[in-house]
Amino acid sequence: MMLNPRKPSIMDVEAEKSAGGGTVQSAQEHATTPGLSRYQTFLFAITCAMAVANVYFAQPLLESMAASLSVSPGTIGVVVTATQAGYAVGLLFIVPLGDLLNRKGLILTQMLLSAAALCAVGLAQEWGMLLGAMVLVGLMAVVVQVVVAYAATLASPEQRGEAIGTVTSGVVLGILLARFVSGAVADLAGWRGVYFVSAALMISMALVLYRTMPASTKPPAKGSYLQLLRSVLQLYLTEPTLRVRGTFALLIFAAFSVLWTAMVLPLSAPPLSLSHTQIGLFGLAGVAGALAAARAGRLADQGLGNRTTGIALVLLTVSWLPTAFVESSLLAMIIGVVLLDFAVQAVHVTNQSLIFAARPDAQSRLVGAYMTFYSVGSGLGAIAATYTYAHFGWVAVCLLGAAFSGTALLYWLYLQMTSR
Repeated sequence: MMLNPRKPSIMDVEAEKSAGGGTVQSAQEHATTPGLSRYQTFLFAITCAMAVANVYFAQPLLESMAASLSVSPGTIGVVVTATQAGYAVGLLFIVPLGDLLNRKGLILTQMLLSAAALCAVGLAQEWGMLLGAMVLVGLMAVVVQVVVAYAATLASPEQRGEAIGTVTSGVVLGILLARFVSGAVADLAGWRGVYFVSAALMISMALVLYRTMPASTKPPAKGSYLQLLRSVLQLYLTEPTLRVRGTFALLIFAAFSVLWTAMVLPLSAPPLSLSHTQIGLFGLAGVAGALAAARAGRLADQGLGNRTTGIALVLLTVSWLPTAFVESSLLAMIIGVVLLDFAVQAVHVTNQSLIFAARPDAQSRLVGAYMTFYSVGSGLGAIAATYTYAHFGWVAVCLLGAAFSGTALLYWLYLQMTSR
């Protein structure tokens, strides 16, 4: 990316905006933004945890779903793909609506439609109905990103990073706990019960938010829906912070996906031969990511987002060294998982804090555009990881993850050099 020498570099702009600026825009934000209470931030975090969990509930239930609907085990995995496909479509076509419509109304509507989709999954008696319902579940789960953008809008500039970090912590915990919760509920009430329980919780949380969520301010965007979508494409061209931070997102989530897609293979194979429950416990190591999220947000508020990114990328690259010794030391594997998840979430929250500061009037469109980089990186990492393990083994997978991580670190170093 070429930088105009007559203008401040992107790294300088990021540092200024992450610190709250001194600009006219920042002064206006201080004057008009009342701030976000801790209680409301907590409710947003819980909402995000519940919504994102809906995307991951199916993974430990695939065998039960296959038996119930008489679908082959090799085919039932498509339900996961269907959910992710719905999520990707929602990022592009629903999340930007937060800049055009009443955000409170949009969030509540998505949650109620999500509950309806979850009930449809629980009632599905045919393969086609199940797939269609899972697409809708993924489509409505993007309420997570609408909530993140709304939290950034409600928060004052000096608390924006911390608020985003806290809400993102809810996302991390939702992903981590989804598999355990779905397994426990399924043991008591079957796989369909998982979705009925989640639907009831979504309705209950919608009622809580209806009573407690601040009234939505006037949407910042005007015009038609098509104009809104075109403006998302324009953001890629006009916002250097989005391009830079989107590139970081693509690379770090490619590395993240490499680990979490392939790690089950060596853990379940001899000589370890761990059970699915034992393998699932490794996900709890990712709690470190939730801790990193809130802390990284506070550092971004203090103008340290760029430094946080550099340190986190070093940790991300180093994390692959202990991970490579999984067959001889599970402790080393745990250390690697903790380092990787901590680093990824720290960069992720910093990314969001900086892009939101860049354009406060386009936060829903920005998060939709940014998360597209996340989706591409995750898909690339998953495909590359399975192919690499099948042909070259676990050490090669770790080298692949280190390559993605190291590329992100080199990109960060390049930006440091060009900003001088």
